[in-house]
Amino acid sequence: MSERNPMDKNTASRQRALVVGLGISGITSALRLHRAGWDVVVLEKAPERRRGGYFLALFGAGLAAAERLGFADAVSNRVAPDSVSYDVDRTGRRRRGVGYADVFPGSRLTVRGDIEDAAFTALPDEVEIRYSTVPVALDQYPDGVDVVIRDLTTETTTVERFDLVVGADGLRSTVRRLAFEPEPSPIRRLNYMIAVYSLPEPVPGYRPQDGLTMAEAGRSVWVFPFADRPPSVLFSYRTDDVDAEFTRTAIDSLRAAYGAEPTGSTLGWLLDQFEKAPDHLFDSTEQVHLDHWYRGRVVLVGDAAWCLTLYSGMGASAGLAGADLLGTMLERHPHDVPRALQDWEDHLRPFIDYHLGSGVSQRGFLTPGNRAELLLRSVMIRLGRLPIAGRLLARTRAKSARMKGLDIAAAA
Repeated sequence: MSERNPMDKNTASRQRALVVGLGISGITSALRLHRAGWDVVVLEKAPERRRGGYFLALFGAGLAAAERLGFADAVSNRVAPDSVSYDVDRTGRRRRGVGYADVFPGSRLTVRGDIEDAAFTALPDEVEIRYSTVPVALDQYPDGVDVVIRDLTTETTTVERFDLVVGADGLRSTVRRLAFEPEPSPIRRLNYMIAVYSLPEPVPGYRPQDGLTMAEAGRSVWVFPFADRPPSVLFSYRTDDVDAEFTRTAIDSLRAAYGAEPTGSTLGWLLDQFEKAPDHLFDSTEQVHLDHWYRGRVVLVGDAAWCLTLYSGMGASAGLAGADLLGTMLERHPHDVPRALQDWEDHLRPFIDYHLGSGVSQRGFLTPGNRAELLLRSVMIRLGRLPIAGRLLARTRAKSARMKGLDIAAAA
């Protein structure tokens, strides 16, 4: 039985779209374009759909898009009940701290696979998905795009015409390279590394629903608890040489970044568990800064276009909102794709620019880059516990909350 829901096929004349990438932005773009009356083909480089994934937060901007597309209720809220968050240090000392929900209030804590599964199940059977397949060339014309498509299994190529190409293929996007380069690389390194994995069991000495944060100058560790699965762990640290971090194994880079002093029992255990983990994510944090997210009839969505980084907390939500708005503008200008893309970018740009900035400013709280940022983080936490100061800090966070909850398509 198909994972996806069948829908009545629209037999009217339909334009044809190619979506590259089967992550959150790609699946949502395919779903929204089909709803807008397009025939959709999706290319995915992997031989099958990726499963699982690590923690993330979903905010109002993303939830609004998911609700319109009919899969919001299928995205689990995995917030652990009765959760307590602790700030800890290497000696084992602990005190009440702040958790992810405190840093990003109003979020739905979930995992990437929950969103992808929910969106994929909502895809109609008419959306054609081709695995082990990639674009290798794009040739644009006023009325369409000729795409050279390679089947990685047979190593054969074909040429097909599309009215629109959507690059939703991540930070190191092939579509961006084909359509936008040889412009200078739009990727900007933040000079921070992240390592993420799932624990097999709770941290010794803590309840399953307890969260932990160990923040030091230039590095931090976060343990995120869930209601119904073991916690996830995020290592985040500053580096002056990103390339050097990839010249050794991930665990060796982590031990070099965190191990100058004795690790203590908790940090030592977390490092040991990372080394034993069957899979993990280890990467640098980078943003994408482009003057335009489209060229002709080729448009970029999600990390391929902007890559907000996990420090903003808005990657998934922005991907959903951007895909939803794209469909809205194509419905508004059904026979003028360039106009639709221009209006799409004009409406979306202030929202994305704000969160690109917040990805830099909020990084200091999640991972203080130096002793001054560490001290500021500590002062803010202590002030936040005082009634008057807490209210003042809440006011400063009001714009952040408003931008995270903004329903872009409804406001367009």
